[in-house]
Amino acid sequence: MTENTRNRLTTIAVALPALVSTKAFAAGASEPGLPQLDIATWPSQLFWLVVLFGAGYLVMAKIVTPRIGAVLEERRQTVDGDLEKARAASADAAKIRANYENDLETARIDAAEFAKQAAMEAAKKAEAADAKIAQKLSNKVAKAEAKLAEAKTSAMANLNDVAAEAAVAAVSSLAGIKASSAQARKTASSIATKLAKRGTN
Repeated sequence: MTENTRNRLTTIAVALPALVSTKAFAAGASEPGLPQLDIATWPSQLFWLVVLFGAGYLVMAKIVTPRIGAVLEERRQTVDGDLEKARAASADAAKIRANYENDLETARIDAAEFAKQAAMEAAKKAEAADAKIAQKLSNKVAKAEAKLAEAKTSAMANLNDVAAEAAVAAVSSLAGIKASSAQARKTASSIATKLAKRGTN
């Protein structure tokens, strides 16, 4: 029902009682007053009351109420649909959050494992580097000890030769005895060996 139709029905409903009372007064009412209170006009008033009430009831029952019901039903369906969408979105959000937490926990475990592996590899590399350095140092120490032993042996040999020559010169100048350098070296070597044994003991 359009707004124009509603306005026309309202105008008719308001104008009909006045029109009926005017006709009734013009037809035979000789005394002025309220025609509604005149018993002679009651049947027509009741008739039009029933007619207008019936028309209003039909309009409300067939046009207005179904439209209101349709609007309410549409709103109910819309609200139910929105609630269902909200529930689905909440479930999806919960699922996404659970997946995110699982992925985060997996990433933490992987990161811890990676850090552990990296630490183990770093420790292995450090141990290997320490072993190489220790081996190099051991080789250098061994070479240095060998060179030192060689230098000591050479020094001792030279010292024996020097001692033998000094002994030969001393014996020759003091006692006037000439001794051979081979004998002097032999004697110096024997004395050096005895001294070395005493030093080790």
